[in-house]
Amino acid sequence: MRAIFMGNPEFALPTLKALLSSRHDVVAVVSNPPKPIGRGRKLRSTAVGQFAKENNLNLIETESLKSAELHDQLSALKPDVFVVVAYRILPKSLIDLPKYGAVNLHASLLPKYRGAGPIQWSLMNGDKTTGVTVFQINPWVDRGEILLQKEMDIFPDDDMLSLGMRLCNAGANLIVDALDRLENGTIHSWPQKNDLAISAPKITMEMTVINWTWPAEKIHNWIRGLSPRPGMSTTLNGKNFRIYKTKVLDMGNGRSGEIKKIKNDEMVVSTGKGALSLMEVQAEGKRKMPIGDFLHGAVIQVGDRLGE
Repeated sequence: MRAIFMGNPEFALPTLKALLSSRHDVVAVVSNPPKPIGRGRKLRSTAVGQFAKENNLNLIETESLKSAELHDQLSALKPDVFVVVAYRILPKSLIDLPKYGAVNLHASLLPKYRGAGPIQWSLMNGDKTTGVTVFQINPWVDRGEILLQKEMDIFPDDDMLSLGMRLCNAGANLIVDALDRLENGTIHSWPQKNDLAISAPKITMEMTVINWTWPAEKIHNWIRGLSPRPGMSTTLNGKNFRIYKTKVLDMGNGRSGEIKKIKNDEMVVSTGKGALSLMEVQAEGKRKMPIGDFLHGAVIQVGDRLGE
């Protein structure tokens, strides 16, 4: 099939690479235009855009998906299908353009976790399993008919990065399988059960502030879901303090946020139920580091309280 790939971040790259290695023909890649990054405000393409340039692919960088110019440009390529991964909401005029419409890779088992943060919310909610879904895009976000799904385990030490990498790699193979079956007519889609839908809204900065009155298990899961980006934050001695990795301890309750123990390379903090051993942190103005490195230069003591 003649496929046009649409995507932006690194999560989308395994699918693009899998398509390029398949029998299908990637006739164009669509991505967001470069944006100024860092202090020097140097223009940088998306991960997908950069890969397309490095591999001499037919790259279309566009801000507007509704322009007649883009529609005509894509139509002239005579695509059989659009493959969309971590991109944007397509207007109906584009969805209807290819013979087989547009298919999307979503990092959950739809209809669970519709929305922008499926990987984060599966971890934040302490789920033991998740998966990937390939579905047919329609005008309603994440509600199209399901083509294929693959269930996967969530490991106890997973964070957003490790789980995301496994999901995007599994999803890449699933996309190729879906296109093969679409082309030979052996795929059988099924509608989503809307009554089972669960939302996975975009993460806001307000969500990244640790509430130390929560149980240790809940805080731990939220830290997993928001690491390595943007990380969960609190304050220590009045300064910003980010926490990226923890371990749940079955200890008696103390004052929420209070440092219960500092010994060698260990720092234990009380929560609303149980305690957390902090393992990877970042003090304000410092790099991310193991807790032992932080403790070697930190001026803190048992009884100090985080979040005050």
